[in-house]
Amino acid sequence: MKVLVINGSPKCENSNTMKLTHAFLEGAGWTDAEIVHAIKSDVKPCTGCFSCWNKTPGKCIIRDGMDEIIEKLIVADVVIWAFPLYYFSAPGALKNIIDRQLPISVPFMSRGNESGGHPSRYDLSLQRHIIISNCGFWTAKGNYDAVTYMFDHYYGTGGNASIFCAQGELFNVPELKGRTDAYLEIIKRAGSEFAAGAISAETQAELAEPLYSREVYEKMADASWGIAKNDNPNTKIDDSLVFTKQMAAMYMPDGVERVLEFYYTDANKTYQILLTPKGSEVITGDFRKYTTRIETSISIWRSIARGEIAGEEALFQRKYKVLGDFELMMKWGKLFGESTTQKHAENKPVQKQKSSMLVLLVPWMVIWVTVAINPEYGGIAGIMAAALIPLCWHFFRPVIFEQISIPIIAGLSLAVLLGADARIIIPISYVVFGLMWFIGAFMKKPLSAYYSANSFGGQTAFNNSLFIRTNRILTVAWGLLYLVTPAWTYYFMGTSLSSYIGLINTICPLVMGIFSIWFQRWYPERWARG
Repeated sequence: MKVLVINGSPKCENSNTMKLTHAFLEGAGWTDAEIVHAIKSDVKPCTGCFSCWNKTPGKCIIRDGMDEIIEKLIVADVVIWAFPLYYFSAPGALKNIIDRQLPISVPFMSRGNESGGHPSRYDLSLQRHIIISNCGFWTAKGNYDAVTYMFDHYYGTGGNASIFCAQGELFNVPELKGRTDAYLEIIKRAGSEFAAGAISAETQAELAEPLYSREVYEKMADASWGIAKNDNPNTKIDDSLVFTKQMAAMYMPDGVERVLEFYYTDANKTYQILLTPKGSEVITGDFRKYTTRIETSISIWRSIARGEIAGEEALFQRKYKVLGDFELMMKWGKLFGESTTQKHAENKPVQKQKSSMLVLLVPWMVIWVTVAINPEYGGIAGIMAAALIPLCWHFFRPVIFEQISIPIIAGLSLAVLLGADARIIIPISYVVFGLMWFIGAFMKKPLSAYYSANSFGGQTAFNNSLFIRTNRILTVAWGLLYLVTPAWTYYFMGTSLSSYIGLINTICPLVMGIFSIWFQRWYPERWARG
């Protein structure tokens, strides 16, 4: 299989065009494709002398790089025409190559299409062509009419495939790499499908979807030029303001009005982003009272935006500070996250089921409550509770501490059934449970983190050092609670309140649960203030 790529971008391998093309080649498995860069090929414009038709048939009288390109075009099985859209057509260097293909045709008129044409000098009926192009508009629709019409004349309507990518300049923005990489994966799929026969309608539909909405993209595009848009388009604006405007363009309203203030410590610049239910607006003067203020160097915030460092990790390392309402930071991913289409969201793998602390707590509570009321029935209930834990794993992700609990609960329940004193067994159970929490606090993943991760991004939360530290503190607190519980438990079990001890001790975890919810938000906010 001989695959020839004619790249029309003047930027050659550094172009966004070639990022798309290489993804297509990788998907197709054509890693040995030959690439010709039009700008480097020394191809002069066609003079229209028609010598290649009547004086030197099949040979152009201009001796330049086109001689070699024509030879490659004739023997290629697949030709990929890759180029950015220039004034709604192909760039000049590529148009020279297109025009200089005249020797491949013969001068006689052909009735192959309604408007006329010229037949090929060679049998290229099995040759396949595909156009890969990107443009700077928010959509490809309506901008490639001239290109489509031109190539349809060359190869006949439907004789070539095409991938027209809008918002192409975004592929050169490191901060948007997550979104553009997702698009490149679709192009790889298109390459695989084309190599096997044809690009599916479903893949074509996904390729046609804009990366961002028109409003978001055009705001980012306008800001990227670094010049004033309205008053004086010749005036340069500060790079930090460009970056802030592009960030503001990404905002997805949630119905709440806020004032987000940025102070870039290295640039000594302050800007505010007014976040409204309808969108966002960057304010450079006459500042309002901020809702949330972020103090950071612009280099750090760029690194976060590019994914070079996680925002949570940078906060843990105190690379920036957050003042005011910390709730905005908790919602940052939703408010300023990369806006993927619903189609792509549907293609994401289904996340595994979440874990639930009830799976851990309930079996222990069963023996604490029931054994205190009736040791015999309580022992049976405890064994049954331990046996039911694995069934819960069909609905919730299993946690190692739940697995450890099974033999411990079963053993304690069996001891009661064999005649062990409930007044001794119940306090022992609290000690064992407290030790499990206390030991769990010093493991790589603290015990409480398995359950609170559900509210903090799922499994990705375990990469957040501040999240781990917060839960390490909480796990120690839970451990201490259960280590001191046996003292009053043993005392009350010797009184008339014995049968109520399980109920009494259930109130403590509920209070601790409320404290945990509060602490998980208070501690990171306190840390963020520096």
